[in-house]
Amino acid sequence: MALEFRRLTYALGAQVRGLDLRQPLDSDTVAQLRRAWLEHQVLVFPDADITPEQHLRFSGYFAPLEDYPLVHYRLDGYPKIFLLSNRDHQGKPSETRNAARHWHSDLSFTNKPAMGSVLRCLEMPDVGGTTIWANQTMAFDTLSPAFKRLIEPLSAVHELFSKTRDLKNLDQGQIRDMKKANPRVVQPVVRVHDETGLKALYVSVAVTTEIVGMTQDESDAILNFLFAHQTQPQFTYRHAWDRNDMVMWDNRCTLHMAVADNDHQQARILHRTSLVGQPCGDILAQDAVPDRQVM
Repeated sequence: MALEFRRLTYALGAQVRGLDLRQPLDSDTVAQLRRAWLEHQVLVFPDADITPEQHLRFSGYFAPLEDYPLVHYRLDGYPKIFLLSNRDHQGKPSETRNAARHWHSDLSFTNKPAMGSVLRCLEMPDVGGTTIWANQTMAFDTLSPAFKRLIEPLSAVHELFSKTRDLKNLDQGQIRDMKKANPRVVQPVVRVHDETGLKALYVSVAVTTEIVGMTQDESDAILNFLFAHQTQPQFTYRHAWDRNDMVMWDNRCTLHMAVADNDHQQARILHRTSLVGQPCGDILAQDAVPDRQVM
């Protein structure tokens, strides 16, 4: 199948043309897409007017799919699809209306983070509702050699809901269950990509709370510098969604954020699948509990 890839920014991102996602893909096409994904980190598929089953089939070409670990936010009947919506079934504001509004990498708060994610737009406001990605390989590469040597051996704590803006508006019983089922995890500050071998920053303002073995002041100084550095405009691509757009990205070397630029009176509804990745990180020793169940 002849595919066309059009670069979207200097840092990352390419639009894919010539693909009918309603149809099964042959192995050569999948291989071509994977090479482009590793090169561009973010792939955009316009006009992906597909069913949840077709969304799952496409995602499954690249890796096994994760049952979304926060069970309260799964799409009914599809445990592998995260329903990201600003309204519930009765048209009321939903608990996920402000989800992902801090920079993060999906499921980095677990010891098996998502390798990649595939997000499809069903409804979007007249204006806004955009999503932005940042190239963390480029962010690492632009650091000084001395600073690279400082941070490469370090590990940091990733914690679910550590920076959620409207935590008080969420169901507190569900929050307690989810935090209990998802203990704090220690991740490398610099992650080596298991396919490309490239190094990338692997911290985020959403869930990274401290550097292991440092005082809080020391940790805050390094993390706050990295948080500011890693999302500079020259590292980013910002996507203005159209209905049926689908975007696939690599969580091993990118961060992303849902920009707070839309009116919640208008629907913003997306479906996301998560590609199972290699184990990365360890549960913080004091948080480990035998036979823990994901909620």
